[in-house]
Amino acid sequence: MRIKPIIMSLAGAAVMWSCSTPKDVSYVQDINEGTYQMATLSGAIKAAPDDKLSIVVNSKDPALAALFNLPVQAARIGSKYAQSDFTSGISLYTVDAYGNIDFPLLGDVHVGGLTRSEIAREIKQKLIQENLIKDPTVTVEFANAGISVLGEVAHPGRYAMASDRVTILEGLAMAGDLTIQGERKNVVVMRENPDGSTQVYKVDLTSANDLYASPAYYLQQNDVIYVDPNAYKKRQRQANGNTTLTASFWLSVASLLTTIAVLVFK
Repeated sequence: MRIKPIIMSLAGAAVMWSCSTPKDVSYVQDINEGTYQMATLSGAIKAAPDDKLSIVVNSKDPALAALFNLPVQAARIGSKYAQSDFTSGISLYTVDAYGNIDFPLLGDVHVGGLTRSEIAREIKQKLIQENLIKDPTVTVEFANAGISVLGEVAHPGRYAMASDRVTILEGLAMAGDLTIQGERKNVVVMRENPDGSTQVYKVDLTSANDLYASPAYYLQQNDVIYVDPNAYKKRQRQANGNTTLTASFWLSVASLLTTIAVLVFK
């Protein structure tokens, strides 16, 4: 009889199918050794409303520079210029809805849409132009810049941005990378625009061309990365028990048919 070998083959195929490696797991599959990929945007984070900035002015004359560095005590009693980070002892400037900060002696300084280095240059130029200080050195840091990573990653959560340029791959690495059941071809990045609207980008991590060309390759503060479960994980969520959607169902069928064949044709 040829029925028994056929049934055994079907059972083996079912086992192999259930244990097969999911497709499209590797990143940037279309990149070749020795080739170069260039991102389309510089990617440095830019100041936006509600950002908190640490701004420190230094000079050869410390007493003069001190006029532009808010003492923490002043911020604690309600200074109009800044808010204080009590844990670090740093006075922080909050960017208002119009993209401005209220800087000592200079008044409103527009920083919205500027990078960290551009803000430092803007304040330095104003201090010199107003003849307030001749040799200022201005240091600017983003105090609360961060991203959120959700979905099929090892450690979902909010993560601080430690540098001016953080890529989507670095953001996912902060969250422990995608799980094996994460959809690599359709990673979503949600970005809030200055006008309050939300821009949604979809990134294919398996394609170097798509990844590096995406406006979401470099992340901005408050970006939200969402990793959708792949088709296999979705089927698991939809299936309850041994339904026709599960591999265990087909394994059970193959096992039953094999047992029947052995009993009938031995």
